[in-house]
Amino acid sequence: MRPSPAPRPNQPASRPRRMPSDHMGVLVAAVLMFGGGWAGLAYLVATQPPRIGAELWLFFILLHLAVTGTVLPVIRYLNVSLFASRGIPPGGVIVRQSVWVGLYVVICAWLQILRALSVPIMVFLASVFIVLEVFLRMREASGDEA
Repeated sequence: MRPSPAPRPNQPASRPRRMPSDHMGVLVAAVLMFGGGWAGLAYLVATQPPRIGAELWLFFILLHLAVTGTVLPVIRYLNVSLFASRGIPPGGVIVRQSVWVGLYVVICAWLQILRALSVPIMVFLASVFIVLEVFLRMREASGDEA
């Protein structure tokens, strides 16, 4: 009968995974977009009358910044935790997915101002962005960077 191996003293249970450096930059950019976007939106809504013109375009730009900065950490977390078996995606992919969400919200807000937004249009827009991202990820996975 073979003796069991002795436990190794002072061995850490597991090594914590380090965050890639591009992810740290992405999270810093998310904080800046979050703060600037929501602060700008609060100032714009509180001080400017709702007019068609520069205020409306500024609203859309600030809304895009605010939403993108808000969802960026959430999307990073989902990518790292749910798709870790395929490898952690680069920061550019996480930013692109966050920009898709921001663009989706801006388009929905624009359609709501025009009173043209409905649930089928929202589902169609979401499916367009999801299919576009899936095709881009498939192209990246195949190694065709043309």
